[in-house]
Amino acid sequence: MKNFYLSILMLCCVGTSWAQMTVTGYVYEDLNGNFKKERREKGVAKVSVTNGIDVVQTDASGRYTLPIKDDQIIAVIKPSGYELPKNDLNLPQFYYIHKPAGSPELYYKGVAPTGDLPKELNFALTPVQEDMNFTALVFGDPQPYSLMEVEFFEKGVVNEVIGVQNVKFGMSLGDLVGDDLTLLKPYQNVIAKIGVPWYNVMGNHDQNYDVEEDIYADETFEAHFGPSNYAFNYGKVHFIVLDDILYPDPRGRMGYWAGFREDQLAFIKNDLALVPKDHLIVLAFHIPLFDEGFGDTFRDSDREALFDILKDFPHTLSLSAHTHLQRHDFFYEEAGWQQREPHHHYNVGTTSGDWYKGKNNEKGIPVSRMRDGTPKGYAYIDFNGNQYELRYKVVDQSPEYQMEIFAPKVVEKDKRTTAGIFVNFFIGNEKSTLRYRIDGGEWQDMRYMEDYDPIYLLEMFEWDTTEELIDGKRPSNPQRSKHLWRANVPNNLSEGQHTIEIEAIDMFGKRYTGISSYEIKAVK
Repeated sequence: MKNFYLSILMLCCVGTSWAQMTVTGYVYEDLNGNFKKERREKGVAKVSVTNGIDVVQTDASGRYTLPIKDDQIIAVIKPSGYELPKNDLNLPQFYYIHKPAGSPELYYKGVAPTGDLPKELNFALTPVQEDMNFTALVFGDPQPYSLMEVEFFEKGVVNEVIGVQNVKFGMSLGDLVGDDLTLLKPYQNVIAKIGVPWYNVMGNHDQNYDVEEDIYADETFEAHFGPSNYAFNYGKVHFIVLDDILYPDPRGRMGYWAGFREDQLAFIKNDLALVPKDHLIVLAFHIPLFDEGFGDTFRDSDREALFDILKDFPHTLSLSAHTHLQRHDFFYEEAGWQQREPHHHYNVGTTSGDWYKGKNNEKGIPVSRMRDGTPKGYAYIDFNGNQYELRYKVVDQSPEYQMEIFAPKVVEKDKRTTAGIFVNFFIGNEKSTLRYRIDGGEWQDMRYMEDYDPIYLLEMFEWDTTEELIDGKRPSNPQRSKHLWRANVPNNLSEGQHTIEIEAIDMFGKRYTGISSYEIKAVK
C-alpha cells in the first residue's frame, strides 16, 4: 500500500544512531514514480526543507542538511511547478516523522516508534505544469461527533463535490472531528472521495487533551496527517498552515487560548525569508485572529509578532474557521498591521453549519443554518498570480444563490411600519455595496448593519413555539451577522404585489442579484 511508504518516505533505509545531530538527503525528480532516488533522477535545487523550526534550501545537486532532534518532523516545502506524491487517501506525502520512542502514552494513540533515522532522507517530486490561475476548495469545521454525523458530512457536503472540476486541491480548516479522535479515520475516508489532494489544519477539537505541554497536543493529528505546521507553494502563492491552539491555556492551565509558540513564529520567519516578496502569502489556521466578543481569545503579542514578520509582504490573506459563522475582518495600523493596505482575514463558514442542528431536510440531513444566518456551505478561492477572489457555495443550492431576502408578506397601505427589507449577503463585508429597487424603479442604497438575521430567528423560535416535537435539534442561540443590510418597506404604493430587486457588489467587484416580493393592502 502507498500508506506503507509514509514510514519509509522516499528514503534509503540505512539505520544510524538516535543521537545523530543532523539529517541529510535529496529532493529529486521521481521520474518513474517508485519513491526511490535513482542515479539518473536529478535533484531539484533551491527547494525549502524544514525541521519545523529551521528552513534550508537544497543546493545545486538537490541536497539539503538540517539539524535534527528527537520528536521532529522533516518536511519538504513543495515548490511551484512540482507535484507531491499522494497516498491512497489523497493526502500529500511531504514529511518524515522522527520519533524514535514514539508518542507519549495517550488516551488516543499517537505515532508509533520510528526507530533510527535513515542515513539519507530523500523527498520525491514530480514536475508538472502549474497555471498561475487556479482554484482551491476550502471547508470549515466538518466536526462530526459520531459516525452518524460523519454520514451527515458525507451525504450533505462531500457528495456534492466528488469529482469537482478545475480545483487543484482542498483544505479543511480544523475541527476535522469533534473530540473523538477515532473519527479521524472515517473523516479521512470520506474526504478521499472528493478526488483532489487534501490538506488539513488542526483544530481545538482535534487535539489530545490528556497532555501537559502544547507540543504534545497534536500527537494523534500527526499520526494521521503529519506536521500540524507546514508550508507549500502553488503558482505564485505561498501557503503556511499553522496550529494556533495553545493547550493547556498558559494563563491558567484550563481550556485553551489562541496564539503561537516561539518555535512556530521562528518557523514562519525562517520560511518567509526564502519566499519572494511579491508572492501572495496565505496563512491557514483554525481560530481567527480577531477576538470573538467574549474576552481575549487570541494572544495579542503573537498576532503582533506575526504581523511584524509579514510587514514586507504586500499581498497577504489569512483563513480560519472555528466560530461557525462567516465574516471578514480587516486589520489596519491601529491593530498592529504595518502596511497602508489592511490585512484581510476571512473566517470561513462551516460544512457542519450550526453543529448539525436544525430540522432535517428531505435527505434526512440537518439544515444546520449558522447562527449569523449563513446557510451551511463551503468556499472557493480563485487565485490569479498574487491576487485572489472568494466565492461561497451554499450546499444544495445553485452557485447563483448568494443571498437571502427577508421582507414582510403584507403591509397596510399608507400606514407607518417598523418592518424592513433585510438582505443577508453571505460573502458580504464592509467593502460590499447593496442596492434595492421596487417594481423596476430607481435604485436606492441599503444600510449596512450588524444584527440578528430575521430568517434565523424565525427558524429558531419555531422550536420554542411549536406544540409538537420537531425532528432534529434546536438551533443555537443567534449571533449578530456581519453581512446584513436593511431598507425601509415602501407602503405608499398601489395595492397589490410589488417586486423587490436586490443588487449586491462584493469586495472584488462581482455582482449578484436577488428577487422577492411583498403585498400592500388597504383596510376596507
